[in-house]
Amino acid sequence: MGKEILAVVESVASERGVDAGTIFEALEAALASATRKRHGDRLDARVAINRMSGDSETFRRWEVVADDPAVEEGEDPFDPDRQIRLTQARERIPEIEVGGFIEEPLPSIPFGRIAAQVAKQVIVQKVREAERIQIIEAYRDRVGQLVSGTVKRIERGNIYVELSSGAEAVILRDETIPREMPRPGDRLRGYLRALNTDTRGPLLLVSRVAPELLVELFKLEVPEIGQGLIEIKGAARDPGQRAKIAVLSRDSRVDAVGACVGMRGARVQAVSNELAGERIDIVQWDDAPAQFVINAMSPAEVRSITLDEDSHSMDIAVDENRLSQAIGRGGQNVRLASQLTGWSLNILTETQAHEKKQEELDAAQKLFVEQLNIDDEIATLLAQAGFSSVEEVAYVPTGELLSIPDFDEELVEQLRGRARDLLLTQAIASEEKREKAVEASDLLEVPGMDTMLAGQLIQRGITSREALAELAVDDLEDLEGLDRERAGRMIMAARSHWFGTDAAEPREA
Repeated sequence: MGKEILAVVESVASERGVDAGTIFEALEAALASATRKRHGDRLDARVAINRMSGDSETFRRWEVVADDPAVEEGEDPFDPDRQIRLTQARERIPEIEVGGFIEEPLPSIPFGRIAAQVAKQVIVQKVREAERIQIIEAYRDRVGQLVSGTVKRIERGNIYVELSSGAEAVILRDETIPREMPRPGDRLRGYLRALNTDTRGPLLLVSRVAPELLVELFKLEVPEIGQGLIEIKGAARDPGQRAKIAVLSRDSRVDAVGACVGMRGARVQAVSNELAGERIDIVQWDDAPAQFVINAMSPAEVRSITLDEDSHSMDIAVDENRLSQAIGRGGQNVRLASQLTGWSLNILTETQAHEKKQEELDAAQKLFVEQLNIDDEIATLLAQAGFSSVEEVAYVPTGELLSIPDFDEELVEQLRGRARDLLLTQAIASEEKREKAVEASDLLEVPGMDTMLAGQLIQRGITSREALAELAVDDLEDLEGLDRERAGRMIMAARSHWFGTDAAEPREA
């Protein structure tokens, strides 16, 4: 039996590349499981295999428990086939403690009788677990890096790749480049997105569509990136069709765009070939958002940009005959530029941009004339200086208003005073309107309702008990001073008339 065990261990260890100790542990578990099955699973067994000779010893064991153990409701308090009281155990081993084991030798069962059954199943399971652990340890620190391998098979659109280490990775269908059709034996590179630590399914999850793959490929092709002379600031992709990548030179002597393109386009072409011919635009990164957007819109030529920081958007004006180029096929160019820069981009012709700008100036001018009671000339100067609301006039630094041509300190103070008075009047009127709405509403009839909460509900358009009754708790969870429990009680109280009942909870003051 000893020689048979050693032969199994050596064979499995060399075939699966797993440590022999793991195979011994699997065999011990298999033999212990077979021993328990022979005795009807009543007893607890342990098997110890000598690592040198292959000989095995089998023991029956009892776990040492307290003399008066605490028993959970519904559980068997004591199993004499597997447990032994502390006092009884100390009659055999005086120094033993609770949690230890008392063992007695058992006859070992023949290895050959279980080799094709329990042992095989347990060994395979243990070996698989050991292989997964090895792969996890080997690739834990490589998540977020480039991996490469050979296509083994393609199943339901998922591409299974054997990596250089022998581990298997999968490129799920959603992570494959559209219309790319690799064949078994082809070599592929991918971005290791994550490890699947579940016991089932592929372990290494690789992507061919992640923007990070584009970044990693350029790092591979452009030595200056690895040397820290060039930094990649961002990337955006329409996989298999087009991509944009923003680069910045950390050395004034190095042209970042030129270095990434390479001699006669060799470097960018190598990356493009790896990505199924994906067309790649390399743009210069700039810390000025408007200039960065102009660069990102390449090859389209931008005539002007209007930036709105509040909405984080830009209106981009281009020549009318360049409009289709700026937008790109299916909006591809502007969409990639938006992803790369992080700004929402609206493409307009110069005529459209001028008309929109004029409409905004006219609206701002009319607003200032009506609300601040000033003449058209001053209102026009305010609008042309970029002011679009009374709040801006009231609270921007005085210096910004003084920088407007023909504006002096007296005029600025007068404008700011009028703007602040107007805002205060509007705030008072709004509060009075809210109070009148609360008084006119039947919300205060709902038990648990108070004036402040009713005001918040009315501001959201919930102006009646009936409207409150139709809501769910989730609709109210972000209201100030209202938790889910109270919201639920109030909604049920509002619904009480539906059932001909009336909640008796007192109304809060």
